[in-house]
Amino acid sequence: MFDSRHIKTFHAVVTAGSYSAAARALGYTQPAITQQMKALERSVGTPLFTRVGRRMRLTEAGEALARHAEVILDSLAAARQQMTSLTRLRAGRVRVCAFPSAGATLIPEALARLAADHPGVRVELLEGEPPDSLGRVVRGECDITLAFTYPGLHEQIPEELAEIPLLEDQLTVVLPLGHPLARRRAVKLADLAEERWIAGCLRCRTNFLHECAEQGFAPDIAFTTDDNLVVQSLVAEGLGVAMMPGLVLSFLRHDKITGRALDPASRRQVSAYVLREHLKIPATALVLDELKAVAARRVGC
Repeated sequence: MFDSRHIKTFHAVVTAGSYSAAARALGYTQPAITQQMKALERSVGTPLFTRVGRRMRLTEAGEALARHAEVILDSLAAARQQMTSLTRLRAGRVRVCAFPSAGATLIPEALARLAADHPGVRVELLEGEPPDSLGRVVRGECDITLAFTYPGLHEQIPEELAEIPLLEDQLTVVLPLGHPLARRRAVKLADLAEERWIAGCLRCRTNFLHECAEQGFAPDIAFTTDDNLVVQSLVAEGLGVAMMPGLVLSFLRHDKITGRALDPASRRQVSAYVLREHLKIPATALVLDELKAVAARRVGC
């Protein structure tokens, strides 16, 4: 209904007391002021000014608009200032959802870099495992989610999301110290076909079963837990062996276990996901850049 330029001019006319005085204050010509006020009156559908001799007086509608004009202009100025802060990365909020091992490794370093250069950008952290965490981005519950996929599972990613690959996370067999296969540099899954296993989260467990099937055996899964420390503690006590991602072992390693690479190598893809239209939001793009920079130093993890 209102053009902000017309509101600014109207406020100047009311403050200055005449079209000519407002023209001088704004650096406009008087006909330009007249045309803007006529356009504003057309927008509101009623006269805003009336003349009494040489003086100009506000109508009832003009008085009502005058009471709101300063508030409108202050709100617009505040909005412009906030938009400038957001686009120049002096402010902003980004909600990041991550699975636990990414939250313990990639996230802290990325946020430390961000805080050093852009202290006004606020990041809120949430925890979630895929595929639920992908749905949270689609539903608008977070702005970025970090998730992992396994190449052999042919997982579907919601088409609304853009995928930003971060790193390939190598999978490792975790054995108790003193296990006969601990002397090898790499271990085949088939060599552990008779072992009892401790399995992790649903997605990791699904991939584990898939890889075992490709090696020609069905594993004896004795325990299942999402807690990485519990998995390692069970292994340390000789209750089974496990397959764990390198990201986990890079920050959390029980002193009574050892890890060995798989032969052939097995990896999961760790990526960031964001709604495609949000890639152009400055604060979101900045957090993604920091995550990519941190992940680049962990290649081969």
